[in-house]
Amino acid sequence: MWVLYAVLAAIFASLVAILAKIGIEGIDSNLATAIRTVVVLIFTWLIVFITVPSDSIKTLTAKNWTFLVLSGFATGLSWLCYFKALQLGDASRVAPIDKMSVALTIILAFVILGEKASLQVIIGGSLIVAGSLVMIFGK
Repeated sequence: MWVLYAVLAAIFASLVAILAKIGIEGIDSNLATAIRTVVVLIFTWLIVFITVPSDSIKTLTAKNWTFLVLSGFATGLSWLCYFKALQLGDASRVAPIDKMSVALTIILAFVILGEKASLQVIIGGSLIVAGSLVMIFGK
């Protein structure tokens, strides 16, 4: 089931770049990010209210809160930078650089999370980096 969600995430992420590139035309990228964030906030809380038991918030630990808040800051900074890059550059060149995060995530998963570095993952990550570099510098 996780593969289905990952594929859907990739599809929706690709739409983010295209829709955002169209939507930021003529406006400040930070304003665009703020509007997008409000939509995400409302949409996500709606999903939570519909699908998550109301007492679930009581089960959150200090560790959950700390790392989810830090992840939120990272998300916000990522979105601000991404929208600025989209405003200044071509979506077809910004998106591959953004996807280099896959390789960085793989490295951090090995170092921080202690995940195993299989040959398949290393080769796949390397191909993502190589493909991104070709797309970035090939034009």
